[in-house]
Amino acid sequence: MRIGVTYDLKSDYLAQGWSAEDAAEFDSEITIAAICTALAAMGLEPVRIGTVKRLAERLVAGERWDGVFNFCEGVKGVGREAQVPALLEAYDIPYVFSDTLTLAVSLDKAMCKRIVRDAGVPTPDFAVIETLEDAARIDLPYPLFLKPVAEGSGKGVDRNSRVSDAAALQVTAADLLARFAQPVLVETFLPGREFTVGITGTGAEAEVLGVTEIVPLAGYVGAGYGYENKLEHWEVKLEIALAPPEFAAASGNVALAAWRALRCRDGGRIDVRCDASGAPQFIEVNPLAGLRPEHSDLCLIANFAGITYNDLIARIMASFFRRHPDLKP
Repeated sequence: MRIGVTYDLKSDYLAQGWSAEDAAEFDSEITIAAICTALAAMGLEPVRIGTVKRLAERLVAGERWDGVFNFCEGVKGVGREAQVPALLEAYDIPYVFSDTLTLAVSLDKAMCKRIVRDAGVPTPDFAVIETLEDAARIDLPYPLFLKPVAEGSGKGVDRNSRVSDAAALQVTAADLLARFAQPVLVETFLPGREFTVGITGTGAEAEVLGVTEIVPLAGYVGAGYGYENKLEHWEVKLEIALAPPEFAAASGNVALAAWRALRCRDGGRIDVRCDASGAPQFIEVNPLAGLRPEHSDLCLIANFAGITYNDLIARIMASFFRRHPDLKP
């Protein structure tokens, strides 16, 4: 069975002159090789495709695959993560991970929060700044937390993200609007502990893979798990620890409720943070979570659970095959 693999390789974009931060969401050769090795270990035939443009070229040329392991982040637009799934749907080719609607909604953090809030999942109060004039109309109690509405890998989350007054709000909002050319999400700041929940499966069959805690160390930057804290040598800035059982259970419940409300599929990650009373609240979802061995959060969660990398990919693929029983090898 031929399984295509779509992806954006970080080295390609760096070679084109992109900055390290601009290319932060893209993948390393280590990751793509590991995914292909894991698929081959299942008896599948991985076929490297690459970006959405390479996919389009090969589809137009007549090439087909039994399924596609879609790991493509995309480049342009708020719907960039949904471009590969939309193209595959047009050609009636099944693919791993979430569909076009979920990927588009999940990337826009404000739209995503509206859905989970409507589903009864706890999430901090929020507003959206589209222009600097909007900043003057924010009516939420300080402190607040600001970040770009549609970025991943902690981009735009730094030492200035937590603001304590209107003046700081204006400065941070102006900086983010200028740097990322997109709206800014403003949330009530949650002062409690921060957790990451790994999930595999779809719908009622989805289950918590494990829960880890982001524990700040002396070198931690700012008040959130942002870009600087995720760089190489992150070990001097934070510890990723197994969550205590009581927090793991509560965080897992919140994460699963959000996962199902958003109709996420196969595998991914949800970030939660606790309020002053210690109750976890939904922060954001990553339905295309990083899969770099020994580095990405989902892989570290699997390690804590005693699950090998190949077995993690096998669990993700098992969910895919349950959705497509006619393809099961």
